[in-house]
Amino acid sequence: MFSAFCKQCSTLTKIPEQMIRFLCVGVMNTAFAYGLYALFIFLGLHYAAAVLGSTLIGICFSFKTFGKWVFFNTDNRRLIRFFAVYGGCYFINVGLLKMLTEAGLDNWYAAGLISSLIVAGISFVLNKFFVFSKK
Repeated sequence: MFSAFCKQCSTLTKIPEQMIRFLCVGVMNTAFAYGLYALFIFLGLHYAAAVLGSTLIGICFSFKTFGKWVFFNTDNRRLIRFFAVYGGCYFINVGLLKMLTEAGLDNWYAAGLISSLIVAGISFVLNKFFVFSKK
């Protein structure tokens, strides 16, 4: 059902099917990670710790979903590369949060949502060409 949906969306929009798959799975992964981030902020954690916690838990979830449904590569040996990508994404995310809040966005939830969307795009490129490449 998921494959048929992605194929149909790709046909209708002329967007490559892999990008459609990434967008669908990425929304699910982002919602999962953002939900964890929001929970951790609600529980009183510092924003850097909230990002760290949601990133570490989200890595395991995302590795399997991206590998299986987007890149069709479930080779667990690529997990180290995936961790490296998400380690870098962690620092980008924390830096974006700091920049957004210093620029006047005082709502940690909104800042987290904005930074998550930017980091999602960066992670697609890194996953496609570094983690799950067919080389």
